[in-house]
Amino acid sequence: MFKKIYFIENSNIAFNGDSLTSSKIRGAEKIIINIANQLASLNYKVSVFNNTPTEKKINNVNWFSLNKIYTADQPDLLIASSDARLLDNIKCNNKYLWSHSVQNLEKFIRKKQLFSFIRNKPIVIVDGEYHFKNRSFLTSPFGKITVPLAVDDIFINTKISSDFVNKKKAIFTSQSYRNLSFLIECWDKIFKNSINSQLLINPPYELKNSDKNKNIKFREMSSTENLIKDLLESRVMLLPGHNSEVYCLAAEEARELCVPIVTMGYGCLKERVIHGVTGFIANSKDEFINHSLSILNDDKVYKKLRSNLFKLRSIRTYKDVAKDFINQVSKNFKI
Repeated sequence: MFKKIYFIENSNIAFNGDSLTSSKIRGAEKIIINIANQLASLNYKVSVFNNTPTEKKINNVNWFSLNKIYTADQPDLLIASSDARLLDNIKCNNKYLWSHSVQNLEKFIRKKQLFSFIRNKPIVIVDGEYHFKNRSFLTSPFGKITVPLAVDDIFINTKISSDFVNKKKAIFTSQSYRNLSFLIECWDKIFKNSINSQLLINPPYELKNSDKNKNIKFREMSSTENLIKDLLESRVMLLPGHNSEVYCLAAEEARELCVPIVTMGYGCLKERVIHGVTGFIANSKDEFINHSLSILNDDKVYKKLRSNLFKLRSIRTYKDVAKDFINQVSKNFKI
């Protein structure tokens, strides 16, 4: 069938297999590291071509500078991350684009993807049901397959105390444009009705003067270990969601560490939360506020959700992601 797999990406972040716990890398970069590692562990010959700071073999994955793609031999599978134009650089009978956005037609054309799609005819890899439904035929004309993601092993391997969190700490670890302003508006009433509550958010974000006395604090963006520490000390994740959100690793990281989530369900967030079991999906601003207050103030509600979350730990790992990837691409493989 196939043995040699190449990944190619051109983000402005210099990373390789040693960068997994760095705070500088985002979801797209983590996906490449994790899937490449797992495929290599299954004895596939895996290489990544990108802006790596150092060319070397890490966990049996070869990390090469992007310009080496021009002299590389032909792989069995070629997967480009986000940008179909990268597929122009090497011959392969089986080309894929791993998409991390819905990407409407206007943006598709503006980003100069159209001609590369026509030349390369890639199958698009999407991250979930919401992503599949919203990545239209016009921006995936040669087909699409779904490969749901997972969290890094460091989250799965983290030991969690059976004690529940006494602190009334809420956390938001997504990017600020994903409705942090909505959350800050809700926090005004949450803070007034939950004594000594605190909201932890990611920088950068410019707080209004009126918000600075509402116990809103910025996280220290240093490492995955620090993120885990912040999540373990949090009683609830407040995550409205956003229509651009196609998987939301932030929500999965919270779920794995048994932190209940309150969301408006925007974008893919309805896929990440089971209402009344792992958190709450609100239908209005008032519902979002009330659900948040019930977790912060009511130990019974919080303990029930946390107990449910403990039962769901390790339900999906990157080994599962790799197996799903192999099954999906095998159906479409061309010799």
